[in-house]
Amino acid sequence: MKAAGPAKEINARPEAEAFSIVGGGASARGLKAFIELTGALGEKTGMAFVLVQHLDPKHPSILPELIAKAARIPVLEVKDGVKVEPDHIYVIPPNTSMEVSRGVLSLLPRKSGRSGYLPIDHFFHSLAEDAGTRAIGVILSGTASDGAAGLNHIKASGGITFAQSPESAEYDGMPRSAIAAGAADSVLPPAEIAAELARIASHPNFAVPPVAGSELTRESEGSFLRRVLFILRQARGVNFAEYKSTTLWRRIHRRMVINRSETPNDYLRLLQASPAEAEALYQDFLITVTRFFRDPGAFEALRQLAFPEIMKKKLSEAPVRLWVPGCSTGEEAYSLAISVLEFLETSGRSHPVQIFATDINDRALETARAGVYAEGLARDVSAERLRRYFTRTDGGWQVIKSLRELCIFARQDVTRDPPFSRMDLISFRNVLIYLGTSMQKKLLPVMHYALLPGGYLLLGSSESVDGF
Repeated sequence: MKAAGPAKEINARPEAEAFSIVGGGASARGLKAFIELTGALGEKTGMAFVLVQHLDPKHPSILPELIAKAARIPVLEVKDGVKVEPDHIYVIPPNTSMEVSRGVLSLLPRKSGRSGYLPIDHFFHSLAEDAGTRAIGVILSGTASDGAAGLNHIKASGGITFAQSPESAEYDGMPRSAIAAGAADSVLPPAEIAAELARIASHPNFAVPPVAGSELTRESEGSFLRRVLFILRQARGVNFAEYKSTTLWRRIHRRMVINRSETPNDYLRLLQASPAEAEALYQDFLITVTRFFRDPGAFEALRQLAFPEIMKKKLSEAPVRLWVPGCSTGEEAYSLAISVLEFLETSGRSHPVQIFATDINDRALETARAGVYAEGLARDVSAERLRRYFTRTDGGWQVIKSLRELCIFARQDVTRDPPFSRMDLISFRNVLIYLGTSMQKKLLPVMHYALLPGGYLLLGSSESVDGF
């Protein structure tokens, strides 16, 4: 199929670890989009392309041969342990799952549990962990919602994400799911995605984090970062000055690449002129990667250690009160609600349950209140919990009404708004890691104040109460 126009060719990056890996996902019906995308690629992008497709597990794949007819770079069906090289296309074989670690592709037995076969999500998660800011995710034509969660993971790791425009897709379920999840930086037809990939590959700042002596770092020592944060504070009323500067720079750097801004001043002019870009950067600053029952060991510790002690002090019918600051899209709050209800049932106790879940991300709060999640959540939620606490929806699951009613989702800036009080448990996981030392020192006493005597504070695995 002839593309709208050839992608710009550039020289491959000479450094072995400097090139980007583009993960592409589509269902078996997305072959047309695959061919259009690869046909529009130039011979030298300096990127590697890994295509993950839903394939019939019982039949050999002819996908490599079909793509090779249009592509101008070598096309290989993946063999276990192959090292990824730039300017190659790698295609998943049938009846497998695949992941990447240290630039090496590994094949695994096909996994299909309650959530079905989700090879794109699985690969994207590993790609985000392995490549970080060098990861690019592309969702093409396909049904259902595979890839949406993984695409969000790539975005949160500092990578760049695309979804095929639904009107150009033969089957628009997967692209629409990715778009609805807020996971796609750009929504374009396949040939235009190819052109954008070539442009990104030639961007002077892509995949190269700011280093000492660079223009970006020199600007950071002056007024640039303060001016960016001032624009966001004016637009959204949130002060990010106490966030870790490395996190902020990584997100600004990502937006510069997406917007073709080659210098900090280029980006600052765009940010001043475009409310839409200010909103996009604001959303980028707010990390929204979470999942149900994240770190199962933490929930087991609550069941065995915290809940028994909390209930031991409770008078009959006294409410159990929990607070989840930085609740994002709600998975943590609902996981806690399920855990508390199960403990009360098992222990034969009866207490009202009140869960307050707060965040500064209005979009995330809307998702939390609706309680509708992609089908991939079944990887983290047992079959029994799915049956009791969720109902099937088109392409996903919704939290049942009685569980949603236990959780009050509200906008709150924990760095400046008054805290809740008389809490039995506060789950404040994976928030402190994004904040500077001075803000951490301010917030831990706030959490202490909000807890009842003997209450529990749950932090993430990389967080601590050192100094308190």
